[in-house]
Amino acid sequence: QLQLVESGGGLVQPGGSLRLSCAVSGFSLDYYAIGWFREAPGKEREGVSCISSSGGYTNYVHSVKGRFTISRDNAQNTVYLEMNNLKPEDTAIYYCAADERPSCSLVTYFYNAWGQGTQVTVSS
Repeated sequence: QLQLVESGGGLVQPGGSLRLSCAVSGFSLDYYAIGWFREAPGKEREGVSCISSSGGYTNYVHSVKGRFTISRDNAQNTVYLEMNNLKPEDTAIYYCAADERPSCSLVTYFYNAWGQGTQVTVSS
């Protein structure tokens, strides 16, 4: 059974940093593309970043380029999202998602397994 569990969210001041983790179980991460998404109150779920199964390809939504970095450790079955210079508009519930294919996407329907999310709040 596929399971994804996000952690690392919290309250941080503007300009601060957080590192989110997505721990997967029930499958080997080696063959799965992973995406990070976020959903703010009253807004649709948005693709933030994704990483291919090999880790050789990454993609970011324009608003986080240069501030967020996605990485994966297949041996630990974990994917990370390092978030720096956080802004109030980054406040949202962050979800990771997985699909068994080499490539990745920032589109929600690309993925068939989702975690429960972790709250990130950026506020002074």
